[in-house]
Amino acid sequence: MNQKITPFLMFYGNAEEAMNFYTSIFNDAKIENLLHQENGTVMHATFTLNGQTFMAIDNTTGQEIPFTAAMSLFVTCDTEKEIDSIYEQLSKDGKVLMELAATPFSMKFGWVEDKYGVSWQLTLEKSTE
Repeated sequence: MNQKITPFLMFYGNAEEAMNFYTSIFNDAKIENLLHQENGTVMHATFTLNGQTFMAIDNTTGQEIPFTAAMSLFVTCDTEKEIDSIYEQLSKDGKVLMELAATPFSMKFGWVEDKYGVSWQLTLEKSTE
């Protein structure tokens, strides 16, 4: 099935660094396509995390436009080891919005804003360990 809605992330000069960071954290992840402008910034890129395609660019307007926690990426993890690892890596140099804990809707749930300002909600629905 062809993905019809793709999250599109605009970074302030560090899109390639962010993509490398994300693809190092998730399984089945890679940068698919990367096109640079003459000044080295990312003109257009696509990358995948666990089979989900994302697009990214560097903002070249000169005005920083921050991400907001009102829009977040929701990740369902299969194991406690996976959620703990992703949570630890994404929250390093970022901000914890909600500590990892059991909730009425999840065995384990946490919400972080990574060092690039992208908001991530992490959930563990089942335990296979």
